[in-house]
Amino acid sequence: MNYDVIVIGGGQAGLAMAYALKEKKKTLILDENEQTGDSWKKRYDSLRLFTPRKYSELFDFTFRGDPKGFPHKDEVVSYLQEFETRNQLSVLHNQQVIKLSKENDQMFRVFTQNQTFTVKNVVVATGAFHDPFIPDIHDRSIPYMIHASAYKNPAQIPKGDVLIVGAGNTGIQIAAELSKTHTVMLAKSKPIKSIPQRFAGKSLFWWLETFRISKARSFSMVGKMLQKKDPIIGDDYKIVKDQVEMLGRVRQVIDGQVHVQNTPPKKVTSIIWATGYRNNYSWIDINGVIDVHGKPIHRYGITDVKGLYFIGQSWQSKRSSALIYGVSDDAEMIAREIL
Repeated sequence: MNYDVIVIGGGQAGLAMAYALKEKKKTLILDENEQTGDSWKKRYDSLRLFTPRKYSELFDFTFRGDPKGFPHKDEVVSYLQEFETRNQLSVLHNQQVIKLSKENDQMFRVFTQNQTFTVKNVVVATGAFHDPFIPDIHDRSIPYMIHASAYKNPAQIPKGDVLIVGAGNTGIQIAAELSKTHTVMLAKSKPIKSIPQRFAGKSLFWWLETFRISKARSFSMVGKMLQKKDPIIGDDYKIVKDQVEMLGRVRQVIDGQVHVQNTPPKKVTSIIWATGYRNNYSWIDINGVIDVHGKPIHRYGITDVKGLYFIGQSWQSKRSSALIYGVSDDAEMIAREIL
């Protein structure tokens, strides 16, 4: 079958994109996972969204359960699978795209391991970050080291002192959970700011929507300020402050010891690197799309290459772009451009 648009990536961003186009264009999603929602299924066991169900919806597709409650990751998996099925979206699973090229001014070539597609429009929905990143400051002398993406639950972590490197939302959530079973230290590179999930009986996201903070554009003055000072959301930081030893920036891990800024060396049994991810767009073989830092060159997801778009980028157009409910607006924006 011939398609008008191919969407690369079948997470919430890819599904939202296909939904926004489905009435006007024949759209196919290529997804490297075995099932829709697998990227959520692989994350740590206790994960819950910090957005309530009401603010975790694609378009007007209702999230089952208490609208004010915070869904578990397994609920997100079920929600995305139901969204795909109910809206009859076309998805091919186990299709990792290994190369994207443009053979002339009109058509793209999309190569997977066993198929090649020729199409006029391509939307890259593989997400802002793909490859787990661990800084090259260690000599592997600590008995147990993993990236946060490999963390599932406290049972997998050996007994003894645990150091978590990185104090973003993921590092804080893992530290809070492990503090119940282990002696935990948390290394941070900058001061931590946190805000609760509810104010005056209302969800944080109700306030962000009401005062249009979630709509702040990435290039606006407010948007630039928020990108510099993104806070930790939720109550986990309260647990961490009481139960976890806070350390400064990790300078080096060598000979079984962790050398930390302004602190004597520490001996630990385990390290969890909550140090984020890096972009991987090495498979895009098109000039002028990826900058020297490995980031897509776009404005609101629209590139200078005719027919090529991105969706699911952090701060793609506004504060809420990287959240499930925020990606719907970006999908509609790109759909209008394609149409």
